[in-house]
Amino acid sequence: MTIGLLTGGGDCPGLNAVIRAVTKTAIIKYGIEVIGFIDGFKGLVENNYIQLDLRKVSGIGHTGGTILGTTNRDNPFNFITITGGKQQASDQSDLAIRNMKNLGLDGLIVIGGDGSLNIAYKFFQKGVNIVGVPKTIDNDLSATDVTFGFNTAVNTASEALDKLHTTAESHHRVMILEVMGRYAGWIALHAGISGGADVILIPEIPYKIDAIINKIAQRFRQGKKFSIIVVAEGAHPEGGEMVVQSFVPTSHDPVRLGGIGHKVAQEIEENFNHIETRVTVLGHLQRGGGPIPYDRILATRYGVAAVEAFMERKFGSMVSLQGNDIVTVDLQEAIKEIRLVPQDGPLVQAARSIGISFGDK
Repeated sequence: MTIGLLTGGGDCPGLNAVIRAVTKTAIIKYGIEVIGFIDGFKGLVENNYIQLDLRKVSGIGHTGGTILGTTNRDNPFNFITITGGKQQASDQSDLAIRNMKNLGLDGLIVIGGDGSLNIAYKFFQKGVNIVGVPKTIDNDLSATDVTFGFNTAVNTASEALDKLHTTAESHHRVMILEVMGRYAGWIALHAGISGGADVILIPEIPYKIDAIINKIAQRFRQGKKFSIIVVAEGAHPEGGEMVVQSFVPTSHDPVRLGGIGHKVAQEIEENFNHIETRVTVLGHLQRGGGPIPYDRILATRYGVAAVEAFMERKFGSMVSLQGNDIVTVDLQEAIKEIRLVPQDGPLVQAARSIGISFGDK
């Protein structure tokens, strides 16, 4: 047997740990070969691949990024090529399937978020044996408790907050940290609680600038002349829209969010004349670097489970963490909706109990 493997979408700490686990489990436990496609689904269409063996995956479990490369713009069902200086889109899924057949692949393990797994599900509908592995720092995939890479991103944001605290206190400023997460506030919520934020703004709870100003003023009255605010990139005011940084039409998710931190900073300074506000945008720092031990272990478990699911012919499924167990769930169920922060969930309630404001009241 031969298994194909690719990493799609944005990069994420822990990808190499999954690649390592898939390759080692396939070779050591089952004696089967693994083919790795370069740059995600682009490599599948262009037949660009490498043979993965024990030497190639040696010592990569603790490293960031992906040795296979990745892209979030190349969808075989809407593949973009440039002819005569013009972009053209065409369905190259049949070519991708022919490439897999010519390589003698028995199926494909796809490591990705909702975009990549949506593409994987389309291949499954066309008869390709597919097993998915959930990957995103945003932690917004339904049907799994945690995606690998999320806790490393939270750790990065928490460390940034630790550093911002000292400079905020020294200069009596409001420090705003803008974090990733797209339409879900998981990174902002977890990092804000762990990093001692005073205000956390997330997409699920629209904010009122007056509520933020009141929180800062309350801290001043208590003798606290600085404040820390964590803003998810998808946060937005009540009755307002998210701030869009750019639009990439060739991507599965063409909207690129960003800039809400500066918007909130401007509104604070317009309404609170006696305080300076500074903004730090973490951006891709959250994607970079090696995974923390939790994500190395989770990614390894996912990789092993993906091969086991493949050998048990549980095609059209995604491996999922539920409680302490790795199980398989229907891929269609896993991608039908994104997982949002419950407005009255236990973490939000805990944050409110210790005085953290969500800018809504």
